Amino acid sequence: MDCIFCKIVKSEIKSEIILESENFIVIKDVHPKTKGHSLVLPKEHYESFLDIPENFYKEMMKTTKEATGMLLKENSAMAFNLVVNNGSSAGQIINHAHLHILPRKENDGFRVSV
Repeated sequence: MDCIFCKIVKSEIKSEIILESENFIVIKDVHPKTKGHSLVLPKEHYESFLDIPENFYKEMMKTTKEATGMLLKENSAMAFNLVVNNGSSAGQIINHAHLHILPRKENDGFRVSV
């Protein structure tokens, strides 16, 4: 498999890991949209958010919550966005399920439109 996120999980490619749980890792995004922009990745390869086994969702949210708190403190941010791009039409570039954590500050110049 030629998945860059799988290679990061296997330590074949270096990445700044900020948190790890049994089934997930949180890494800094190499092309951050905001200061502290990070990704929550399942350690197993699942192509989309819908492919992640249901019994992993609680751990995923707990890991995301812990990482978000760390990132807010580290970046002196007061708010955040959680974003999942699922499928190419929604902007998913790497076909390995992942969740974006985007710490936010007032007037940071980034916009998420829904």
